[in-house]
Amino acid sequence: MSSTNRTVVVTGIGATTPLGGDAASTWEGLVAGRSGVKPLEQEWAAEQAVRIAAPVAVEPTEVIPRPQARRLDRSAQFALIAAKEAWADAGFEAKAGEDPNVDPDRLGAVIASGIGGVTTLLDQYDVLKDKGVRRVSPHTVPMLMPNSPSANVGLAVGARAGVHTPVSACASGAEAIGYAIEMIRTGRADVVVAGGTEAAIHPLPIAAFGNMMAMSKNNDDPQGASRPYDVARDGFVLGEGAGVVVLESAEHAAKRGARVYAEAVGQGISADAHDIVQPEPEGRGISHALQNLLERNDLDPAEIVHVNAHATSTPAGDIAELKALRKVFGDDADHMAVSATKSMTGHLLGGAGGVETVATVLALYHRVAPPTINVENLDPEAEANADVVRGEARKLPVEGRIAALNDSFGFGGHNVVLAFRTI
Repeated sequence: MSSTNRTVVVTGIGATTPLGGDAASTWEGLVAGRSGVKPLEQEWAAEQAVRIAAPVAVEPTEVIPRPQARRLDRSAQFALIAAKEAWADAGFEAKAGEDPNVDPDRLGAVIASGIGGVTTLLDQYDVLKDKGVRRVSPHTVPMLMPNSPSANVGLAVGARAGVHTPVSACASGAEAIGYAIEMIRTGRADVVVAGGTEAAIHPLPIAAFGNMMAMSKNNDDPQGASRPYDVARDGFVLGEGAGVVVLESAEHAAKRGARVYAEAVGQGISADAHDIVQPEPEGRGISHALQNLLERNDLDPAEIVHVNAHATSTPAGDIAELKALRKVFGDDADHMAVSATKSMTGHLLGGAGGVETVATVLALYHRVAPPTINVENLDPEAEANADVVRGEARKLPVEGRIAALNDSFGFGGHNVVLAFRTI
């Protein structure tokens, strides 16, 4: 098919998160302002400086048959659960080739992870050391490889147009969705299952992030530990889970009479070229991503009424993002309701962009912006640059076409901004 510039829409959503085992319960938790952060109860946590995290609300083995689960890393388990929900939510009754509404040669999958099968890698290394070569699982490599979630989702739905795994740290999930949008816009596919997943609640990542001083050590108040924009914020809380959407060309969706949640307008991408972990303090790279979004897509800044911010609850990163919004949008930023949903889910690393895309799409669909919780003393720099939704959810305009942004940034200076719009 020749290159096109087709309209892309969201027709299915799925999630498994610290707030719920599906998209509906996750959304309910977000709107209610509920925290999914808990004390770590594993024995290994006792010696850690950080002893809190946000585990999934529903264990994947409660959903996936145990024989199948044993052959999947936890990150792939999450991805498969979210993808199957999104696939069914989009109205597909079987995998491509069996469902007449989707051609497998026109179906893609793009599922990202920032770290991949880290728990499999570390656990199987322990097996090697403690029990010997013969006890290492023969499934280790297909479980730990970073493309395992995407490959397994591709197999589950029968995708043949391409199965991809972009890796850009905490921007990975958003980059996957941006890549999927481009697959459809340029004519490579009619339907793409896209999102992000992560499963890194393990002694080594916890210790490493903790020693970097990147994570909150507020062990005495787990549910209050993730506090974006608060003057006392002291780092992120590690979460796990997955968020997946089904994207389609508008023509394909209309032909089969699909329900449409929102239009996926496009993406803006840039890099800071500043530091391997620290954000550029003035948000210049983020500003470039926002400008790239506006230059490459038909999007009126006046339409944007909501931003699902990256806002991890780190002292430097939270403010840099808001400065960028103010720099690019000026006074238009005053009517953008900014929500930091990581205050409730924790930071899902490569899965964040997927889960937060689900939240952004549902915010538009229901015209409600989730709150940012735990903001007791709003940072004056945050107050000067943005309208942060605090305490309770906020209604968005009930009439007219509105748009929303989902921001995701990652170690290495990766910046991805996704835009969605009501139909």
